[in-house]
Amino acid sequence: MKVVIAGGDVVDGTGTAAQPRDVFVEDGVIADVRPASDEHASWHVLDATGLTIAPGFIDVHSHADNVPFLEQDDTSKLLQGITTEVIGNCGISAAPVNPAYRDELKRILDRLMPNASFSGWSYSEYLTEADSRGYVTNYAPLVGHTTLRVAAMGAENRQADASELAMMQSLLEEALDAGAFGFSSGLIYAPGAFANTDELVSLAKCLRPNTLYTTHMRSEGALLLEAVDEALEVGRRARVRVQISHHKAAGRENWGKTADSLRAIATARANGQDVHQDVYPYTAGSTMLVALLPPEAHEGGDAAILRRLEDPEALGRFKATIESDRSSFDNFIRMAGYENILISGTASGAFEGQTLREAAAQLGVSEFEALVHILRTEQLRAAMIVFMMDEGDIKRVLSDPYTVVGTDGLPPGFGGKPHPRAFGTFPRVIAEYVRKHRVLSLEEAIRKMTSLSSDIFRIPDRGRVASGFIADLVAFDASRISDDLDYGDPVRPPVGIDWVMQQGDVVVKNGTYLGERRGKRLRPV
Repeated sequence: MKVVIAGGDVVDGTGTAAQPRDVFVEDGVIADVRPASDEHASWHVLDATGLTIAPGFIDVHSHADNVPFLEQDDTSKLLQGITTEVIGNCGISAAPVNPAYRDELKRILDRLMPNASFSGWSYSEYLTEADSRGYVTNYAPLVGHTTLRVAAMGAENRQADASELAMMQSLLEEALDAGAFGFSSGLIYAPGAFANTDELVSLAKCLRPNTLYTTHMRSEGALLLEAVDEALEVGRRARVRVQISHHKAAGRENWGKTADSLRAIATARANGQDVHQDVYPYTAGSTMLVALLPPEAHEGGDAAILRRLEDPEALGRFKATIESDRSSFDNFIRMAGYENILISGTASGAFEGQTLREAAAQLGVSEFEALVHILRTEQLRAAMIVFMMDEGDIKRVLSDPYTVVGTDGLPPGFGGKPHPRAFGTFPRVIAEYVRKHRVLSLEEAIRKMTSLSSDIFRIPDRGRVASGFIADLVAFDASRISDDLDYGDPVRPPVGIDWVMQQGDVVVKNGTYLGERRGKRLRPV
């Protein structure tokens, strides 16, 4: 069908000032963008009077790997204007799966992404099965370092030997051949955390020019600057592009360090490195509750963790480490305090919406004992929200011209009260940092959420309102758009988005999903 979107102001994604334009769409592609006119003969008119038209938003940091395998369509991204997601972040992807370690990987995935299992084991088989089920949004998949490591050597806390490293390299090559946009690491999570820098460099050397290395760095707290140095070292030694994930300074004593970290990244860029970073616009992070335990707790995988949680001697060591360690790992309890750690979801639904301090009071035990109780009874299947960042760091990172935007939302299907970033990240950027704080212009915010993201990840034919690009578009009221969410009631659509279009068809209208999987799996260009 031939459609002209008329009457709106177009923010084309490049940073160019908003202009009244008519957008002509034919067969799912933008045929032309012209100055506003009343002449639309033979075209069906979609009236956009009073609305801003922008490229569909690109979520560069998603964990929605399991969405094709869910019975219900996950609409959290489309309803906030996201039409494309980069999945497989933080070192965790659903494939490849070595049958010898299938149970170990399944336990890791089950903590994070329900129903992510599939019948094959290679990365290409995973993509083929996901393709057959269909996508709600467009997918740009990464392969995870943790997943590669489990496939090669399980959850052992040691360096990979030559044969294990060769297996990881082979599996990474297979994933790249199948269409992965790169590989990701999650260096605070076992067993990926057990790898040294040389291992990461050896794997990154497998990457192709149109792919990249993304990293949840080894520290975002006391060792933030050292972690940035490691990320840059991997890119420099492997001669690959680098994306630093959800860049932040966590813990009050580290607030402000993003000034130094961004300076280090800018210096690397001036010296010829291709490096960017992403951010989410909230002062709270979210991850698995088991990440509160010190590194020694994680060796050997879930079964070993659960055994240690029954061992008084081991628990004594963990408690002492948590209470004293300020720098050897990202100690969220020291960074935030039990009172600022909110239980967002558990397998049974117990304790959801309570802080660890509140759960301890309910149980009549110490806060550490409450943590252990929840991990035991939920078999590690519990997630948390941690309030540990400063608004000043968010503004600083977001305003950097090389920053893009990602939700970092946990995968759907877990239930509970997940972080509102999964439902409102992109509207919040406009509401808080364009309208309220004036950190960004609307045009610059849209650039960070569209064309810059597509350029970094080599996402084809998306990210701009221009002739020849796919008609993935979002229309919103720039004066009203907002996440309108809070941590107690996060599972709601944002406000101010009038419609979302995929390949020329409206798939969201007035906050309602129209019920068809229209997304595609993309390949890097």
